Amino acid sequence: MNVHNTHSADASTVEEALAADNHNVVDSEGATALAMQNTLLTPRFYTTDFEELDAINVEPVREDWDHLIAQMKADPNKGHFKKNADWDTVDWDGMEPTLKREFIDFLISSCTAEFSGCVLYKEMKRRGSNKDVTELFQLMARDEARHAGFINDALREAGIAVNLGFLTQKKKYTYFRPKFIYYATYLSEKIGYARYITIFRHLEKHPEKRFHPIFKWFEEWCNDEFSHGEAFALLMKTDPKLTETWQNKLWIKFFLTAVFGTMYVRDHQRPAFHDALGVDVDWYGQEVFRKTSDLSAQIFPMMLDIDHPKWLPTLKRLQKANADLAVAEKKTGLARILGKASGTTRAAAAFVTLFMIPVVKSTPPENVRMEPSY
Repeated sequence: MNVHNTHSADASTVEEALAADNHNVVDSEGATALAMQNTLLTPRFYTTDFEELDAINVEPVREDWDHLIAQMKADPNKGHFKKNADWDTVDWDGMEPTLKREFIDFLISSCTAEFSGCVLYKEMKRRGSNKDVTELFQLMARDEARHAGFINDALREAGIAVNLGFLTQKKKYTYFRPKFIYYATYLSEKIGYARYITIFRHLEKHPEKRFHPIFKWFEEWCNDEFSHGEAFALLMKTDPKLTETWQNKLWIKFFLTAVFGTMYVRDHQRPAFHDALGVDVDWYGQEVFRKTSDLSAQIFPMMLDIDHPKWLPTLKRLQKANADLAVAEKKTGLARILGKASGTTRAAAAFVTLFMIPVVKSTPPENVRMEPSY
């Protein structure tokens, strides 16, 4: 196997990552088209009110803030996202076709999600003048650029790298108010940590199930996700209203339900992927939900009751409705209209049922900072 001497994961800045990724790859159109999709289950690109973000005052959390920034500036993962002797040869042609399709979908989705963070953070840095805020977003954009570039290198071996520059220019952007960016991105980073560390720890015990070398890089990778979540926890801590008013508590519950529900449905679209890892997808989902709930108690005044008797049965109904929607999309005429209407109605009803499950109240600690412990 030939290991590239230069690739986008080597970059120390976003600009270097984008420049390094501008390779003349073969057969990337399908991968890029998949990354371009905007559905309820696909990663989106976001924009927000940058002036409001620039007005953030981090003085209420200054000590924790400076400590976190110092950790990120030290850049412990600077040399991590590079292929080395641990990068085994991948037999893409010999990979079981269903597993290959689902794994490629996983990589493209992960690459798009990481890159969406890179684009958002880079824009926050470019638009702002607040030194504290712009410094943070520059550091997070650096990390997300490395992650996206490293995944894209794995895809490039299969000849299907995503054209990230094209995504930046052409993918539709969704506007979120800053507080919604906080809730959604905080949860995205924390659940990303929980997902990656759960897979990593499982494969430590069962290395025979590691069918691709990229999983060996998950521990340091998820520690970046953890640090980014810590940053957003501190941002929310600067304004107590974000987690204390009853309206914002409803929004927190909404985003918790949406993020957990989306993850459950998306993971159930990849049964061969989880079978190859030797992971029961329902066990995996609950394990990730439990870790994410424990972590988010650092700042959120509630946790979803994932042990409630309605929780798993309703998630299964949500997943079935989504699967039926996918089938209806392939039909034509009246069958398509009725199928989509039925699937949409049942999915909405399942989501409302999940949202109405009473939460488990919690009291966030005075000091929100945490360190990776799983």
